[in-house]
Amino acid sequence: VLQNLSQTPVLRELLKEAKMPGTTVKIESPELSMEPQLIKLDQPGPLTLALYQFLTEMQETKKGVVTPKELFAQVCKKAIRFKGYQQQDSHELLRYLLDGMRAEE
Repeated sequence: VLQNLSQTPVLRELLKEAKMPGTTVKIESPELSMEPQLIKLDQPGPLTLALYQFLTEMQETKKGVVTPKELFAQVCKKAIRFKGYQQQDSHELLRYLLDGMRAEE
């Protein structure tokens, strides 16, 4: 899931802009015939910042191995079921990750 998210340029750019409070983001969708949306962002929450940091580290690292310790800790705060290192489905991680970020808006 995280490898797929790291290869989503629009998400990476939005997170890059979202890390700075008070930023206005313009969202356009050429596929949909919608007017561009202007959204003013507040201070990002800890889960959003952890995801941004992790995706940045995945893109920029030369060492090969990246561990999502801080991101995992933030996910566990939002979804207690991930504590204890039991096996979870990847779609559950994606759902809790996106829901947690949306709750921080």
